[in-house]
Parts: sequence; C-alpha cells; structure tokens
Amino acid sequence: MPRKPKATLPRPLFSEPVFSEGVPTPDPSQFVVTPSDEQFYTKQVEQLLTTEVVSFPQARGNPGDLFNLASAWGPHGQDVISSINAAQCISFQVIGDSGATATKTFGAMIKVADAVTNDFHTSSAANRPAFLYHLGDIVYNFGEASYYYDQFYEPYRNFPAPIFAIPGNHDSFILPNTPSGQEPLTTFMRQFCNPQLAVTPEAGSLHRTSMMQPGVYFTVDAPYVRIIGLFSNALEDPGVISSESGTPASAKRSKGATKPGKSKPAGSARWPAVPDYQLEFLTTQLENIKSANYNGAVILAMHHPPFTYSPGTSNAGGGTHGGSPNMLAEIDAICQQVGVYPHAIISGHAHNYQRFTRTLNFTGKNYSVPFIICGDSGHNVSALVSSNFGKTPPQPADNTNVSYLDSSSVFPGTTLTLNKHDQKNSGYLRVSVTSKQLTMTFNPISQAGAPGKPDTVIVNLINHTSA
Repeated sequence: MPRKPKATLPRPLFSEPVFSEGVPTPDPSQFVVTPSDEQFYTKQVEQLLTTEVVSFPQARGNPGDLFNLASAWGPHGQDVISSINAAQCISFQVIGDSGATATKTFGAMIKVADAVTNDFHTSSAANRPAFLYHLGDIVYNFGEASYYYDQFYEPYRNFPAPIFAIPGNHDSFILPNTPSGQEPLTTFMRQFCNPQLAVTPEAGSLHRTSMMQPGVYFTVDAPYVRIIGLFSNALEDPGVISSESGTPASAKRSKGATKPGKSKPAGSARWPAVPDYQLEFLTTQLENIKSANYNGAVILAMHHPPFTYSPGTSNAGGGTHGGSPNMLAEIDAICQQVGVYPHAIISGHAHNYQRFTRTLNFTGKNYSVPFIICGDSGHNVSALVSSNFGKTPPQPADNTNVSYLDSSSVFPGTTLTLNKHDQKNSGYLRVSVTSKQLTMTFNPISQAGAPGKPDTVIVNLINHTSA
C-alpha cells in the first residue's frame, strides 16, 4: 500500500482557499508503491487502453462561462490581480505527467515540484507565478485515490498558489471491476472540480483545499491570458474530445442532437460514450473572444498532443505515443468556423519536451503557432524514437521540417517544423504574458549533472507569429 500520512484531519469546509502548509517542510524521505500495480498491465488492459473511453459530466454553468483567477485566490484575489496589472505582465508555470510510480522516478517528481516551488518563492513580486497549470496524468498508474497523497499533495505541499488541472488518461481510465464511486475521474473531480472548498480525504494531514473548477473542461480567465482546457479522455492514444460523429458543432447546437447527459446512439459515432459538450464549449469560448474583440493571449490546453515526432509518415519507429489528427481536425474546424485561432497549443502525454511551429493561412493571414509538449514533469523521460524490429530509426534533429505529421484537411498547405526537443531532462514551462507578447520557456531539470539549456519561444499577439 502507499505510505499513509501520520494523521488525518477532519473534513472541514473552509471560508477561503488554502494552498500550502505555511511553514516550509522538508522533502519526504520515503515513497512506497504497490508492487502489484504492474500486474494490471495485462494484455486485456492493454487492449482496453486502446478502446475504452469514459463519459463525464457537463461542466457547471454555461459553455461561455469563465473561471476567474481572482475567484480561485479567494479573498486575496483582488490583491493578486492588482499586482499583475501593476507589473503589466502575468507569469505562471505549466507541468505535465508528474506522478511517480516507482522509486527510480520518485526523485524526478520531487525535483520538479521543488523547482516550481522554489521558482515561486525566489521570484520578485512582479515576476512571481500567479498559478500552476497541470496538463494531466497527475496520479499513476490509474488515478487511484490512495496515491494522491504521495504523488500530488505531498510533493506540492509548499507551493502557495492555485494549481489548475485537466485530467490525463491515467487520471480517467477505469480498470475492470472498479467499485462504483471510486472511478479515477470521480477522484480527480473531488480534488479539482469540487463545488465547495474542503480538505479532501486524499490530502491526508495536509491543508491544501480542493479547487473549484466548473468541470474537467474549463477556461481560466486571467489578466492578459485565457487558457481553454479540454479533457482528451482515457485512451493511451489518440486524444478524444467528442463522440466524433462528424457533425459540426454549430449543427449539433441548432438541431439539439445531443441532450445533456445523453450520448449518441451506437453506430452513429466513433465514440458514442463520449458526450459532445466540449465542441459547444470550445465554439462558445472562441465566439465570445471574437465578439468581445479580446486582445489577450489565447492558449488551448489538452493532455494528448495533436502532434508527436515520428521519423516517417506514420508513427512506426516513433515514441510510445502518437498524435491525434481527428481531435485536431475538430479543433481546426471550430477555429475556422468562428474565425479565431489560439496563439499556442500545449499538451503533455508524451514523456519528453517537443516544440513545433505550425504555419498556416488563417483568414487570409499567415500565422505561426507553437505546439508544445511538456510531458516530462516527474513521471518519466522517454526518447522521441525507439527501436522497432531490431532497427533504430535516426534521432530527431531540431529545426527539421516534419510537415508529413500534419494531415490537416481543414488547413491544407500547412507546414510543421520540429524546432526543439529534450529527451533527457525533466522540466516545466515558465510562461509570461504582456499586452503584446506571449513568452514560453522550457526549464530542464537534470537528475544528475548539468541540465540542458532552456528553450524559449516568443509569440507576437498582434500579428500571431512566433520566433
């Protein structure tokens, strides 16, 4: 069994959010993982990981609602917003795939958690991160409630700011014979989508209160930036954000084809168990951005990446995870329909760092959009390519044209470049946004020896180009 905390607090409701223990405490010195976890990776479960999606509840409120950063901070929210406005810049951090399942990866998990925490405490007031955003796979292997203490609450016990999160496939896949009420997504929502402030049982003796996100998909609204987070479901690959019925989001809404809480009839969609809530949500969020002439940065986040590197026209010989072209096609179609495209798209899932630039013609203008994978924040670091049938494909090279990975039918003629990758170090993203530009830097964290060099991309918010 995982190590249990020495004491368990009563489950009080709080009048304001609590983010840390107040007084810094030392890193944990032990970490126990149930050895039998590996037994679940049978051929049966491996097959289910490619076929079993999960349903999820509709987010509270309306599709156009925003989750305001000030409300996440509670009574101190207006002070935080005032500081951001005074600095004329907001900063925050992004991690993905952070949970450790074995002693050999425990150190990497703690190093990343310590790095983002130290970054917060040592930054000047004008440059201090306002929050941490998690791209999913918080708890391995299958989102068990008993692992949240070791893999989330204790590593981030000293991080004194909100932690937003979208679930990954390991936070949502349901093992056979899981008791009702113990599904991983139910546990995730208790920590991050709780309708009230409370210390959950998973926090043990620690004091961090639950987040009150409206659902597993939601938009963070903060000065200078909006982050639209999507839940890309429970498959190992690919990412899924809808039933994939092929009907445009606007048609769904006008015809009322999918009622809340109902999935599509079997045979009419590829993934009938998946509700189409997120198509309307994304459409409405982008429509509101357009109608309000919103001039801040727009970032789209999901766990599964639209692209991952592979040395050929397929993912054979690539890493352990592939891209999600159908998911990207749905996103592209909505963006084209509304006339708004994100300034950047970020994801995790692949256990390394990859930065692509996608160049496309959008509404008659040439856009260059960063697609960033940050899936190496503690769980593991994997190579971008792997041996296949005894043959090792060539290693990836930076600044390489990989347009063969982009099969877009919505934006034909796009070009895709692998700008930078890191397959040796764990790390996290440091993001800052002003009224004119979005800056994203990957900060590598080495287990031993000197880490790699940070990688930075800057996006011009006005002309939608990056460099």
